[in-house]
Amino acid sequence: MTLFQSISRSSICYSTDSVISFQAPEKQQGNRTWLVMEFVLVGFSNFPDLRILLFILFLLTYLVTLGGNATIITIIHVDRTLHTPMYHFLAVLSLSETCYSLVTIPNMLAHLLMENKAISIAGCRAQMFFFLGFGSSNCFLLTLMGYDRYVAICHPLRYSMIMRPTICLGLGALMFCFGTSVAVIETSMIFSSPFCSNRVEHFFCDVLPVLKLSCIERARKALVIFFLSILVVLVSFLLILLSYAFIVAAIVRIPSAAGRHKAFSTCAAHLTVVVVHFGCASIIYLRPESEGNPDQDRLVAVFYTVVTPLLNPVVYTLRNKEVRLALRRTLAPSHGSQSS
Repeated sequence: MTLFQSISRSSICYSTDSVISFQAPEKQQGNRTWLVMEFVLVGFSNFPDLRILLFILFLLTYLVTLGGNATIITIIHVDRTLHTPMYHFLAVLSLSETCYSLVTIPNMLAHLLMENKAISIAGCRAQMFFFLGFGSSNCFLLTLMGYDRYVAICHPLRYSMIMRPTICLGLGALMFCFGTSVAVIETSMIFSSPFCSNRVEHFFCDVLPVLKLSCIERARKALVIFFLSILVVLVSFLLILLSYAFIVAAIVRIPSAAGRHKAFSTCAAHLTVVVVHFGCASIIYLRPESEGNPDQDRLVAVFYTVVTPLLNPVVYTLRNKEVRLALRRTLAPSHGSQSS
């Protein structure tokens, strides 16, 4: 009897009368067992004529994102006027956004130029873990930045005591611990059971597209992931809204219009990033699994994996007066030397 009836790059079929141990998910079909050895990312295969154009567009956006986040981190490190908790959190957020985009975009760019769009099980698991970890941490960091603005505006005299460096460091570390915990739980759950197909209807290993390939307990896993998404996305967003409810109440009580404008301007950039970040996350993760459309999901995913990381440096550079002034001060010496 022939042991292997067919061998392909994405699956292996063998007789159930033979006893062989493989560290890979299985699919039962009749008297055969199919082993999914790797996934195939569909990506933008539906638009073959646009692959080069998409590659150029995404590459330029990615380079601008890296440059913008690197600029924010450098400016905050160099300019001592920005050595406050608010801007330290912004620097950490920029670093986290850089790592977040690094998890998905380079692989997506490579697959736009390659015919082989396969990714190993281990590679898919690692990509999902880091994507979830940095994505969840960003939600918690934005919540922490909202709390920072609440303390600064509602309790200005106690700000330096409440947001002292040791407290800020501990809170920041706690946010990343929460994000990592969510990533461990969801990734372990999704990859704990066999997969019935290797075709991922996405350009990276996101939670829901990979979960749809699971052979068993898919509904239970989807329910657990939905509640975790509520915890990360909805609860974080509601805490931010609560912070801004107190902030608005405090701003209304400021007697001068200039004072109200200054207080609100310190929150405008953060609020803009919050709306976009949580809006995209809600569309994808806070909905029943059955309502997903692969093409629409890819479009939204492009926004929150490519555009949102770019939005952070753009918004904080254009809408934050202190960052703009610090950027001018840092670039002023170089302009002076060039003119001389």
